[in-house]
Amino acid sequence: MKNYLIAIALVLTIGDATAQALFGKGTHTHQDTLRGSITKERAWWDLQKYDLSLAVNIPDQTIKGTNVIHYKVLNGENVLQVDLQLPMSLDKAMQDGQPLEIRHDGNAHFITLKKNQVPGTIEKLTVEFSGKPLEAKNAPWDGGFSWKKDVNGKDFVATSCQGIGASLWWPCKDHMYDEPDNGMSIGITVPEGLIAVSNGRLKNEEADKKNKTKTFTWQVVNPINNYGVNVNIGDYAHFSEKYKGKKGLLDMDYWVLKPNLDKAKVHFKDATRMMEAFEDWFGPYPFYEDSYKLVEVPYLGMEHQSSVTYGNDYGPGYRGRDLSNTGWGLKWDYIIIHESGHEWFANNITYKDIADMWIHEGFTCYSESLFIEHFYGKDAAAEYVRGLRMNIRNASPIIGTYGVNSGGSSDMYPKGSNMLHTLRQIVNDDTKWKAMLRGLNQEFFHKTVTTKEIEDYIAKSFGLDLTAFFDQYLRDYRVPVFEYRVKDNNLLYRWSNCSPSFTMPVKIKAGDKDIVLNPTTNLQIEKLESGKQDINVDSNFYVYRFNIME
Repeated sequence: MKNYLIAIALVLTIGDATAQALFGKGTHTHQDTLRGSITKERAWWDLQKYDLSLAVNIPDQTIKGTNVIHYKVLNGENVLQVDLQLPMSLDKAMQDGQPLEIRHDGNAHFITLKKNQVPGTIEKLTVEFSGKPLEAKNAPWDGGFSWKKDVNGKDFVATSCQGIGASLWWPCKDHMYDEPDNGMSIGITVPEGLIAVSNGRLKNEEADKKNKTKTFTWQVVNPINNYGVNVNIGDYAHFSEKYKGKKGLLDMDYWVLKPNLDKAKVHFKDATRMMEAFEDWFGPYPFYEDSYKLVEVPYLGMEHQSSVTYGNDYGPGYRGRDLSNTGWGLKWDYIIIHESGHEWFANNITYKDIADMWIHEGFTCYSESLFIEHFYGKDAAAEYVRGLRMNIRNASPIIGTYGVNSGGSSDMYPKGSNMLHTLRQIVNDDTKWKAMLRGLNQEFFHKTVTTKEIEDYIAKSFGLDLTAFFDQYLRDYRVPVFEYRVKDNNLLYRWSNCSPSFTMPVKIKAGDKDIVLNPTTNLQIEKLESGKQDINVDSNFYVYRFNIME
């Protein structure tokens, strides 16, 4: 009965693909709860804006700065939680010029406010911080600061902190449910001769001749998720172009190390190809006001909002590799396409809890095939998605544990992509499919969401009950098996290796005849034109086939 599993080759783990995640974390601590839940000290105030300023001391690998937290009072509490991870230090908190008491509890810091907090009012809290942030040993997977040198010996520094959290290096409300409604400013002071690049648009440069430093101030006007905030420092060259997109002219900027300028001008053509494909599939780029950037960094890359980081060595594929082994993955730069896809799924539509990280990674992994479809056709795209299946482990569900900052299985990448591809076969209407993808980005524009909201929207879009479908692919690690046997002129069939309530239509070929069946876990019969026919399941459905007569 289980022979169908033997042939499944699991030769790669896609969970590396480009994001840190707390995949399958088994035990959870008090600190996990403080980080991963909406505590009472978080719930009473709503983020409006951050004004972040920091000075980067590269020789000492330390940082020091302030963050002004603008917030709206929802109800009249007086203890506020700010997160900053050890070994960083939250040194001081001030409101209206008055110093405030801070109770430190590991990575969470509870500030007692003196001022009466009146519901509906906008208040400001200033915190000062300093220290030596964690160094990323293997960015972007472990997170932290990367302190490197370029080929000319110039300093080359960058941050990456998804999963482990933005509070690794700056004090913030480090839970994804609440984003600053009005964006943020980011001021970065670096040694003279270097350039600091961050999110949004560059608003000001100010040199300090005495201290031999320069401060670069960047402005974000849209809501931004906290791990999407980044700092990149290097001996950068800059070039730009204007892209005629669905909302008008979009500024597309590129910051690369000076020795790589010429090849970047050629290689980064994939950025406008990406924009063409994804605006077609998903609707307008979500952050026209903040522009689009590719920024070279000393690690592989990540989806920082309006500041996508790049380190894929100016070559095709994923470090020169096709993750699907079909050849289609070598016709484009994986990091440019995948990480930019996150501008729609991660930065525009953002999970509230990391347990729902599949919303980011499943849709974005699927977006790779949509890019292929736009330029190379539907058959090529389908082949690519199917090729990713060799990377699926099917050892645990792709939804994690809620409230403790714990992500699900790394299968959320290839299995999430194949789940969506399977659903597209069920819908069997490409016009409706594209409308659903665009509709998601309209309905949840600049919002944080839950899996249930996404599931409900998709089901409503197609007028389908998809409860059993999503439960099986998101909350169960098993792959449904189409179990069948041919007896006389009858096809006996059912679903197995699944929950008892699972039901899903599937396309099969009996001999040379195409048939759509609606199996359940109960045995059903389909009359065939003749017996002893070969039975094949449409390979675009992510299921296994098992002949119980073999």
